[in-house]
Amino acid sequence: MSGSGLSAFLKLVSGTRGHFLLESGLHGALWLDLDPLFDDGAAVTPFIDALAQKISLHNPDIVCGPAIGGAVLAQRLAKILGVDFYATTRQQSAEAHGLFAAQYTLPDAARSRVHGRRVAIVDDVMSAGSSLRATLTELERHQAQVVAAGALLVLGDKGFDFFEKQNIPVEYTNRDAYEFWEPSSCPMCAAGTPLVSR
Repeated sequence: MSGSGLSAFLKLVSGTRGHFLLESGLHGALWLDLDPLFDDGAAVTPFIDALAQKISLHNPDIVCGPAIGGAVLAQRLAKILGVDFYATTRQQSAEAHGLFAAQYTLPDAARSRVHGRRVAIVDDVMSAGSSLRATLTELERHQAQVVAAGALLVLGDKGFDFFEKQNIPVEYTNRDAYEFWEPSSCPMCAAGTPLVSR
C-alpha cells in the first residue's frame, strides 16, 4: 500500500518510544500496542482483505497464527479464504533464553491435522518474526508445508530476510523501517537507558 495506507494503519495502534526487550531477545526503540488493532472493524477490514488476496495466491489449506493478534488475523483470513484455521500458543520455559528462544505449540488435536498440508502463517505485525519463526518450527515438526508468511505490517528487515532465506514468500499490506540491536551492541544499553521487557 501507499504511504497513506501506512498512515491509516498506524492510526489503529499506538506506539511508545523507549528501550524495549522484545520477545526475540533483541532490543528495540519502538513498542506498538496492538490490542486495539481489531476494535475498529470497518477500518481494519480493507487491510485484512488486501492480505487475504495476497495469501490466496499460495493456495493454503490452513491459515495459522500465533496467539493473540496473529490468531485473530488468521481466523479472519481463514474465513475469507474458506480454509481451516489453527493457532499456536506461547509456552513458558525457564530454559528458554537468548535470541529467538520463544516456543509456540499447536493444540494436541491439531498436530495430526496439519500433516502434509499447505499452511500460511500470519501475524498482525512482524518485526524480528520471533512468534512466526517459532510457529514455523512447530508446523514443520508436524510435517506441515509452510507456503507463505504474512503480516498486516512488516517492520524492519530481520523477520522478512529470515523467511526469504527459507524460500518462504512474505506477504504484507504495509512495510516500514525498524531498528533492532543485539544486547551486546545496543546503544541504549551503552547509554544506561533502562530496559523495559515486553
